[in-house]
This record gives sequence, C-alpha cells and structure tokens, in this order.
Amino acid sequence: MTNVETIVRMLEQAGVRWVFGIPSGPVLPLIEALGRSPVEFVLTASETSAGFMATTVGQLTGVPGACAATLGPGATNLTTGVGCAWLDCAPVLAITCNVPSPWLRRRIQMRIDHNTLFRPLTKATFALGADGVADRMVEAVSLAAAEPPGPVHLDLPEDVGLAASSGGTPAPAPVPALEDVADEARAALAAALSRSRRPLVMTGLTFTRCAAPDSLLRFIEDHRLPFVSTLHAKGCLPESHPNWLGVIGRARRTNVQRVLDQADLIVAVGYDPIEINYEEWVGETPVFHLSTTPAEPDPRVRFAFNRGGDLDQALRRWEDLPPVANDWTPEEREAHRSRLERELRPGGSRFAAHHVLDALRHALPPDGVLAYDVGAHTHQIATQWRTDLPRTLLATNGWSSMGFGMPAAYAAKMVYPERAVVGVVGDGGFQMTAGELAVARRRNLAVPVVVLNDGWLGLMKVKQERREFPLSGVELGARVDSPPHYFGVPCRSAVNLQQFEAAIRWGLDLGGPSVIEAFIDVEPYSVTVFD
Repeated sequence: MTNVETIVRMLEQAGVRWVFGIPSGPVLPLIEALGRSPVEFVLTASETSAGFMATTVGQLTGVPGACAATLGPGATNLTTGVGCAWLDCAPVLAITCNVPSPWLRRRIQMRIDHNTLFRPLTKATFALGADGVADRMVEAVSLAAAEPPGPVHLDLPEDVGLAASSGGTPAPAPVPALEDVADEARAALAAALSRSRRPLVMTGLTFTRCAAPDSLLRFIEDHRLPFVSTLHAKGCLPESHPNWLGVIGRARRTNVQRVLDQADLIVAVGYDPIEINYEEWVGETPVFHLSTTPAEPDPRVRFAFNRGGDLDQALRRWEDLPPVANDWTPEEREAHRSRLERELRPGGSRFAAHHVLDALRHALPPDGVLAYDVGAHTHQIATQWRTDLPRTLLATNGWSSMGFGMPAAYAAKMVYPERAVVGVVGDGGFQMTAGELAVARRRNLAVPVVVLNDGWLGLMKVKQERREFPLSGVELGARVDSPPHYFGVPCRSAVNLQQFEAAIRWGLDLGGPSVIEAFIDVEPYSVTVFD
C-alpha cells in the first residue's frame, strides 16, 4: 500500500464515514484512494464549511469527523472550521495536502508553514514523513477522542502520500482513562450541601459527553434542586422538567441571573468555562466544579471544589446521597418560568423571531434537530427553544463563528437521515454560506433552511445601540423578494406567521432541500438579547 492508502484504511478502522473538503492537485491522491473505500469524499463549497461539517459529525457521533484541504489558501480557509472543533471540543482529523517534501522549505507559490498555522487551533499537528504514517494515524485518532476531545492536524506532502507504506495498519490505541475522583467528589459535595440552603445545579459543554445524565437527574429530583444550563447543554437534562430554570448568558439573561443570585452554592457539573467564564456570573457564590478537567483558577471565583476526572463514575456515586433540605419552593420556580416565557415574547411586532421559533417547535417532532447560526437569533433560540433530548440543538458557542448553521444542518442530516432536521440562519450568515445549498442539492438532503431576514446584522445593531454608537456597517439592505430558487434549491418567502407555518410544512414535506426566507422585525431583539 501507499501511505495515502494506509491513511484511508485507518480512517475506515476508526469508523470515519466521510471526508469533507475541496479537491486540488495535492488532494487528488487522497480522493482517489477514498474512491476505493467505504469512506466517502464529500465536496463542499468552501473549506471552512468542510471544517464545520467535520466538527458536527464529531460532536454527534463521538467518532472523529474528517476534513481535507490543499495547501496555502485551502489550509487557511480550513482553519476557521477547525477552530470550531478546538473550542467547542469535537474530535476531528484535519488533513492538509502539501507540496512535495523537497519544496517544503522553499518560498514558492501557495506554500506556507501549515504546522505553525494549525498549532494554536489543535491538540497536535503532525508533519508526516515517508515512514511512520500508520503510527501517527493511530496517535491522531486516539488524541482527537481523548478528553477533552478536539482536532488533530496532519500535514501530508504529495510525495509522502504516494510513497510505499512501511509496515501494516496497527490496532487502534485505547483512549486514556480519566482519574477516579468519585469518592473525593461525593464527600466534598455532601459537605458543601450540608452548609447550603439554596444550592443550584449548572450543566455545560462537557456534560454533553456524559454517559450518566440520568444519575444527575435523580440526584436533582431527590434533593429538589433547580438547574440551569449553558447553550451547549440544552436537552441533556429535560427542559420540560419543573426544576429547569433557563440558560445563562443568553436572551432574557437578567431573568436567569436573578435566580443565580439567590443561590448560595453552584454545583457545576460538566461545565466548561469556554462558554462563559465563571467570573462573569457567579459573583461571591461558592462553586463546586466537577468536570473532566479542572477549571482555571481566578481570584474572583470561590471554589468549594475544583477537580477533573471520570465524570460518569462520580455522578453514579451521587445517586444514594441522603437528601438535604433546602429553601427553594415550587412556587418560585414556576413564577420564574412563567415570567421568562412571557418576557421572551415582547409585544408590538406582528412577525418576529419568537413567532418563527414557536411555529418551528410546533412543526418539528421531539427528536427533530435544529442547527442554527451565530447572530441575534442565537440568543433567542438558546433561551426560547425547548428540548428534552441531547444533541437536538446544534450551535457553536466556544468558537461562535458565523457560517456554522447551514453546514451543521447538512452534516446532521447525513448522520441522522431518518430524522427531521432544520437549519436557522440570519441573513448575514446566509450570505456567507449560500453556496452550500449546492451540497444539499447534490445529495438531496431534505433540510429546510430558514433565513431570518431582518435586513440587519441584528446582534451588532443591538450592541451599537447599547453603547450609544451610531449605527454603522450593520445594515444589510432593504427587503428584496425571494427568488424562486437558489442554486436549484426551491425557495419560499413569508411575511407573516400564517405564511411561515405553511412554508415550513411545505419544506418538511418536500423530500429535498429548501429555503424559507422569513422577513421579520428586528426591533424585538433590543429587549430580549441582552436584557
């Protein structure tokens, strides 16, 4: 076998199903080898989207997503998608195909130092040589999946890929085991609860990878504790539960912060401060932090406990903790939830984002997947959308790059072909990624993409208003009626709720890709996003 055939064989062995990317001369040997394997090369409109799609596959399956790009501008485009895997903790293998080895030190067309480029965005970056490619692949797959998961970069010179492989394909390496902190965490939690009258549970990004969410839910119910989450952890505990009180740092954040301010202990389970730093919301309240890694210390944060280790093992040890009485009442929880629901839906607008989201939630089945982009609507969706199932609401929070929503929706449909999937993007994000509609058309991915067209970069508009800056560089233009199709993908528009309800039924029943352009009012964001 050649080295490139070895790489493909080991992708198969790792369970990789797709490699997302764009061809060029140095990438062709990899694509040719993939053509003789079950691993499929998926052509995207940009390398950035290839990285986002690989990130989504890694998040949803736990198996490394894979993406590939050519040298120079292909590699730089890929970094934006790979950065998402880095800060949102998704296992990804990012392959850059390079010039032949003798040219690697020369200043030639398109060439840059790929390893230096990817080093700050990955867990490791490997320059592949003629020997040892298989061993590097084993190391890369294991490292990508190890806690916290993330991307690993492999740089493949063209002559190295075509060279004869030395040795066979070694067995996969085991993922390193996490430290057992169950007894220590249980004793520390029992002591912290005994001193507390109003403890509150917080879940975050790392909890999305937890295999024992039911253990935490039983602990919450036995102790009658309220719980909140970050954006990423939505659905890992059921949001229909009467003890659920919201999402921190998003729409109507002041409502949720009032609850947080009443707590005298934060029990943070699987919390990753990459989503929002502790010092931004905990104040003087002591924090019990248990995740796969400890939190970085900060003098403004009072840690009652701060350890990383085997989260599943620890949570299972909490199930038989004797319940401790607290002062939270069902009445105050219900009053908070009612007020939050009411204030998420301000009056004064006939057709706003909150109307679209309520109609979408009604149309999608409980296991339907919503993937959404970055913008003002991110805040609204994070707080307003309700789900009781994990991995049904997909967004980027650690990385927070526009352009994520459409590629993520299409990747989710590839992972879950039998489930309903919808993408929601703003008009700004749609302009960045409209070309990916061609991917959906080629693969006939039955995903309606809802474009929330308010004529503005809505989040930046609200931020300028809050800082009393003049509005500048944030207006996208006056409304233009939707065309009948984009890149051959049929399109409908909606200017009111009734038209949108009909359009989403049409999109979900179409059997292929579609675009629904909802012309909404931007002003309600001004009273939900940062209040």
